[in-house]
Amino acid sequence: MIASVRGVVEHVGLDHVVVVVGGVGMLVHTTPATATTCHRGQEAALATSLVVREDSLTLYGFAATSERDMFETVQTVSGVGPRLALAMLSVMGPDELAAALTRGDTKALTTIPGIGAKSAQRLVLELKDKVAAIHGTPVAGAGTPPPSSSAEPWREQVTEALVGLGYTAKQAGDAVDGVAGDAPADADVATYLRLALRGLRR
Repeated sequence: MIASVRGVVEHVGLDHVVVVVGGVGMLVHTTPATATTCHRGQEAALATSLVVREDSLTLYGFAATSERDMFETVQTVSGVGPRLALAMLSVMGPDELAAALTRGDTKALTTIPGIGAKSAQRLVLELKDKVAAIHGTPVAGAGTPPPSSSAEPWREQVTEALVGLGYTAKQAGDAVDGVAGDAPADADVATYLRLALRGLRR
């Protein structure tokens, strides 16, 4: 298993980064929050989880080992794969997700695309006693946030990221329209995405 990667960041997307390790560019899927800690041209270190399938090897990266542990733990529940696990962490974040599971807050869990009432109840039932130990500190060496982007290109990027998380195109479009005037003038794409996710959870 590839437990971590460290190298120079070659590319940063909303939900992935490319880290050059030993001359090889490694595509690492991340949450938007983790992606914003990486900056092109700077070194980054990420805790990682390698998901092996018959036809693919997919690497997922996290700014903290506790976040990676949560990613792997939620997948022990039947029906939760890496894509849904990453969506859970993208929408709620590791601390909020752990708190919701510990409290048995199924209502909060159902704000995540792909999780209904029954799935939320199953998650709480199977994970409530497991998540208390999943806490840690960020991995040393993560990059700094990228500079702010201009105003309009963020719309398409945020819409694409929301659809990738499981929201419908209409939900994503409405969320993007809803935050257009709410963000600070110097907001970057990640800020717009966080505001859109917050709006979708209301």
